[in-house]
This record gives sequence, C-alpha cells and structure tokens, in this order.
Amino acid sequence: MIPSFRPGPLLKVTGVIFVLFGLALLGGGIWLATLGGSWYYLLAGIGMLIAGVLVFKGKRSAQAFMALLLLATLIWSVIEVKFDWWQLLPRLDIWFAAAVWLLLPFVSRRLAPPAAGKQPQAGKTALCAAVALTVIAGVIALFQDYHDLHGEVPAENMAATASGDLAPGVEHNDWSAYGRSGYGDRYAPAAQITPANISGLKEAWTYHTGDFKGPNDPGEIANEVTPLKVNDMLYLCTPHNIVIALNPDTGKEIWRHDPKINRDAASYQHMICRGVAYWDVNAGRAKNNPAPEAASMECPRRILAPTMDGTMIAVNADTGESCKSFGNNGVVNLYKNMAMIKRGFLMPTSPPAVAQNVAVIAASVTDNHSTQEPSGVIRGYDPVTGKLLWNWDPATPEDTKPFPEGKNYTNNSPNSWGVASIDEKLGMVYIPMGNETPDTWGGNRNKNGEKFNSAIVALDLATGKVRWVYQTVHHDIWDMDIGGQPSLVDIDTPKGKVPSVVATTKRGDIYVIDRRDGSLVVPAPEKPVPTSNPAAGDTLSPTQPFSALTFLPERNISEADMWGTTPFDQLACRIIFKERRYEGPFTPQTAGKGAVISPGPLGIFEWGGAAIDPVRQLLIVNPDYMGFLEKLVPRAETTAKGGTGGEMGLQPQTGVPFAVEIKAFLSPLGFPCQAPPWGYVAAVDLRTMKKVWMHKNGTTRDSGPVPIPLPLGVPSLGGMVTTGGGVTFLSSTLDYYIRGYDVSNGKVLWKARLPAGGQATPMSYVSNKSGRQFVVVMAGGHGSLGTKMSDTLIAYALPEGTAVTKK
Repeated sequence: MIPSFRPGPLLKVTGVIFVLFGLALLGGGIWLATLGGSWYYLLAGIGMLIAGVLVFKGKRSAQAFMALLLLATLIWSVIEVKFDWWQLLPRLDIWFAAAVWLLLPFVSRRLAPPAAGKQPQAGKTALCAAVALTVIAGVIALFQDYHDLHGEVPAENMAATASGDLAPGVEHNDWSAYGRSGYGDRYAPAAQITPANISGLKEAWTYHTGDFKGPNDPGEIANEVTPLKVNDMLYLCTPHNIVIALNPDTGKEIWRHDPKINRDAASYQHMICRGVAYWDVNAGRAKNNPAPEAASMECPRRILAPTMDGTMIAVNADTGESCKSFGNNGVVNLYKNMAMIKRGFLMPTSPPAVAQNVAVIAASVTDNHSTQEPSGVIRGYDPVTGKLLWNWDPATPEDTKPFPEGKNYTNNSPNSWGVASIDEKLGMVYIPMGNETPDTWGGNRNKNGEKFNSAIVALDLATGKVRWVYQTVHHDIWDMDIGGQPSLVDIDTPKGKVPSVVATTKRGDIYVIDRRDGSLVVPAPEKPVPTSNPAAGDTLSPTQPFSALTFLPERNISEADMWGTTPFDQLACRIIFKERRYEGPFTPQTAGKGAVISPGPLGIFEWGGAAIDPVRQLLIVNPDYMGFLEKLVPRAETTAKGGTGGEMGLQPQTGVPFAVEIKAFLSPLGFPCQAPPWGYVAAVDLRTMKKVWMHKNGTTRDSGPVPIPLPLGVPSLGGMVTTGGGVTFLSSTLDYYIRGYDVSNGKVLWKARLPAGGQATPMSYVSNKSGRQFVVVMAGGHGSLGTKMSDTLIAYALPEGTAVTKK
C-alpha cells in the first residue's frame, strides 16, 4: 500500500506566500485593467494563486505551472522592453526567485511523487528550461545598450586651436565670474590636466567654511557655490552669505566677511548662495596704466555679493572690509521700491552679472505662495556708488528710468533667479527669465509681463531697455522657466562665425539664438500641444516652440516605462500613471487625481546650464529625467496658507482658485516610477548641432536604501566645467563623486570620492604662483535632495612637477 502524501510546513508556508503574491497581483491587476492598462498583472495574479494552491497541496505540477508563468512573463517582458536589463529585472526577479526556490533540492523533494505512468521529471525539466531561458535573456540584456550614444568628436574639432579673445576681460589663468567670464561658458583654457595624465589627479587641499544648517533654516539649504579665482585669491560664499577669500595654492583663509543676515524669517524657501561677483576699476586696462582714480578710491577691487535677506553688499576684495561708500554703508537694499517687503520673500540666490560700469542683479521670489510676491524687477547699479542706474520691471517694460521714492514696482511680475550673461562689445545683458508665480495656474497673470515668462531677454546694458526677447514656453504653467545661465559663444557656420547665445531649458530644448538680434540660429518651429480641459479660469497656448536641438525624449512616456524594484511596486506605478492625466510634455495640471508632469519642475536642464568649449565647438551638458505628480486643489478644499519652507508638498498659491500639490513620481517603496537612466552626460557638436555622445552617469551608492553602486545613471543638480586639456568635470550626481570625462567620447577617466553631496558647479584655474592647474568643487550637500551636508571645499591638482602630456 502506497502511503498517503502530506505536504510539510515548508511547502505550506511557500504556498501561502505564493497565494499572497497572487492576491496582491490580482487585486492590483484588476484595478489596472479597469484603468485601461495591461492585463498581464491580472492574469499573472491568477497564475500565482493557482501555483500557490498547488504548492500548498504539495503537487509536483506546481513546477510545470511555475514554468509556464515564468516563460509567459519572459515573453511579455521582452515584447514590452526588449532586452533592457534594468527594465527586465523588476518584471522577472520575483518569478525567477520563485522558480529557483521550487527547484532547490530540499524543496523539490518534498513535493508529492508523480502519479503512476507520469514522467517523474517533466515539470522539473520544464521549470529548469524556463529558468535557463530567463538566464540567457538576462545575459543577452547585459550586453545591450539602448540608452547610450557612443561617438567621437571629429578630429577637426579636437585639433582646433584658440584664436582671438575667447573670454573678454579675463586673464588666461583666472576664473573671474560665475561662468568664468561674462560669457558664462564655464570653459577654463588651462591644459595641464589631460586624458593622458588625469589618473594622477590628487586632492591638493581642503577648506572648511564652518557654516552649517541652523535650527531655523529651511529644508532647502544648499552649498551650490562656484568660487572665483582672481586678484590672486579664491572667493566664495556660504549659504548664509558669508564671503570668504582663500589662498588659491593652499586653501588657507585670508579673510572672511559675515554680513550677519537675518535668519529669523520662517518663510525662507531657500538658503542658497551660488556665487559672488568681482569688480576691478582697472579691468581691461594695462597693469602699468591704472585708472587715475584707483589710488584714492575706496575698494578699487571689490566683491559684490547677494544676501538671502534681500541686499547686495560690496566688500573690499583685498581685505574683506565693507566698502562703506557703496549704497548705504556698503549695502544696497533690494527691497527699495517694493510694495511687498516681508523678509524672506525676495531671495537673490545668484550673483550679479558685472560689466565695467554696471552690476545687473535679479532675485528669486517665493514660488507658488501667492499672487502678492515681490516684483521680479531686474536692476542695474553703479558698482562704485551703488546708485541705481536703471530698472526693468517686466510688468512695465518701457519704464526703465530709476523709480523715485514712493513709486513701487509691480508685485509678482516675472522674475529671474539664475545668472545673467553679458556681451560688453554689443552692450547687452542676457537674462534667463523665470515665471510670474504661481507657476501652475495663470488665469490672472500680468498681460505686459506674460510675454517675458520663460524667455531669454536681451536688455541694453546702459539703459535696461529691451533689445529683443525670445520666449521658450508660451503661457508657462509647468514651471519650465530658464534657470541656467545662458552661454555666449561664436559658432562656426558655413556663413562664418555667428555670435550666439545658447540657452538650456527645463523642458529639454536648447535654444540657439543670434545674440545680436534675437533671430534663431537653430530652428524652433511651433507645434500643436494639448489644449483640452484646462483648469477653470485658465487658458492654454495652442502651440509651443520645439527646438531642433533637444534632449526631450523622442517619444512620450508610457505605461511600459513604469519601473520598480519588483513587479508589485511596478504595478503600483502603472496604476498611479494610468489614474493621472498625461498627454506629453505639455500636459495641463488638473484637479482630482492630478497629472504626470514630465519633464518635471526640476527639469531636464536646471540651474547648472551648459559648459561650452569655444575652441572645439562643443556643448557639454548633464540632462536629467525625473517626472513629478502635480494636482490642483480647489481653494474650498484646502486650508494651505503661509510659507511652506520648500517647493514640494502642498503649496498655497493664495490669490488664485487653486492650491497645488507637487511631489516626485515615486513608487510606494520610494523608488522612481520612471525607468532609468535618470541622469546622463552628453556632448553636442555646435558646427552640426548633432549629439556626439551621451552616456548614463552615476550610481545609486548614496541614494538607494542600501549602499550598492548600481550603474543606473542618477540625476545631477549642478553644472559642468570643461577645460583646454580636453577634460570635463561634473560633481553634482546623487552619488558623492567628482568625475573627469574625456571630451572626445565622454568616457569616465577619473573619479574621486567626496565627503558629501557635490551639488555645485566645479571650476578650474592656474595658480599665478606655482603654475599648477587646480580643479575646485564645493562638496556641501543639498537639503531638499537629501544628500549629505558638509562645509568642505576641495581642490585637486596633479602632483607638483608632473610633466604635461597630451593624448
């Protein structure tokens, strides 16, 4: 008599787990199917339920059924995403693990023996085959690359040599403005560090500012500074606007100036200082022919710096003492002529753009708070006296003469929070414009200011009058403003060199414009965009300009692009995606479940802008791809009011019919719902306007739940610097590294571990004393990104005496 078979506890527990998996998939699969999504999860849930029951009963047929489920999942996955390893993984990992578990000897031998006449190993053989096919698919996927663009910069570009003045007013060894010069190209001509010797790059010195987050500071406190190197000193600022001068060879502090800003404003949305500006009365003059007034002038060399409490200060660049004759005892009050003067609502996070006779400054305002924010006026000041020379308020664009006492700028007019660029020869300053806040509803925006939202505006440097304007987004309700500094470069074309301005945008398009007259160098035809069902009281533009030079993905995201670490959170992401409105990059926000906004408010290109090699005619960028969820909340349904201390979460938007909820598009486990890669480095040949190379960049070492450096390509918030030696640097990825890349092909040549997040743009210079080339970066972290905070400035250089070699 054959004894009856009774499954043991191991099979019963396994069966229960499989049943629970099946129930989760079945419930979520039904939900997704009712939304018009894939039926796979519903069917897989049923399959897993059956497999679980079979295992619970100890049936050997469970192996055959699991083989069918794994094989069907493999076929479905390859149809959806081909052999994309990081997309296949979350679709197959649980089922692959379940299949292997059923094949393990101590599990398999506990299954019931086959019935008489049945092949004893049929199910096991089928399951082994399914596992083997899955492994083969995985191996194939490991050698596929659907995301990177592998290419080489043409030899003609790489062999080019400099001719003429590439950076007006900047000494060859210096970095005297935020983007090195008024051109904002972030190109250091120094050529000591090359692809051939970069492996020898070592830490030369470190400096600690001593400025840390305080108990009353907002969540978005960040060290985003790019130092200056000029006047044989290195100049930087801290989040609390302390200005510091260092020895560029040793990092030793020479002086510091603390303006002692007010830190008591609970409504500060940011606490950031991206940099300072330098002014020299003798700039552009021969060293043996100084300006006549220089000898008697207070502060003939000075640092002009913004402060978070709404001022611009002037500091003696030699001593750190306040320049008392500037403004009121060394301070210009940027709240002057503002109707809204609440501290913390006007925040100049970026340095002024300084020409010989004018300092142009703008400021950030509190985003999405209300319709009564400070004006977005752009102002030009005398860098010696602090006297207001002109003011350009987008709400009253023709009235640029300085406003008298008692006359106020228009509340809430469009502002600029990034760094402007200057062409002194043409006499123009190029302003990257943000939006009139609130960002997500524009039914009552200022009619005069509307045409300046999300635009590049060229102002006359002497008068502030508009010379030309090019708008990159019409009626922007997506926060696609221009945060990056426009870069000026003379581009080689078949018709000769064209003086151009290159503007990166959050939406991923790059606009190349003749900086003389505002005409397009690269076409940007108007194309239809979604216009149905706008939010109540608002309207939508029927078309938007789409630049032929773009990093916008070639197709809209789809349900198949949803990601996760397992099928379960991927299923959750699919449900979230299908529940929300999505019609491409200009999907209007909506109430109810809301909308998927991709690109999101952090954009494809943010405040880091682009690095441009004017000699090799290369544009080098670090695009990101992260979607957001945005939902309009009718005023009657929310009590949101007051400052939020950040740009995420529920934003009040008082003065319009809706508050807005903004959050990252994440799975319930906290992973991005959009599939990787999320961050790249890339190069464009400006002679052809074609991408040359593009590689995913960075790992999950410092952003995942466990410190595993998965090479997924992670976002970076900060810009790049490129050098005459053919190496470009980036430090701002979510993992704590600074990396050096070969500009000819984008390959990583060198990297160094940082002590904290490096969400800043590096810079490079040559010491006048030692002759060494340094690369310097602030590794200070970013509060709202969640990277580790620090106060560390680090300089890298080749060992002293290293011979300069070329690739």
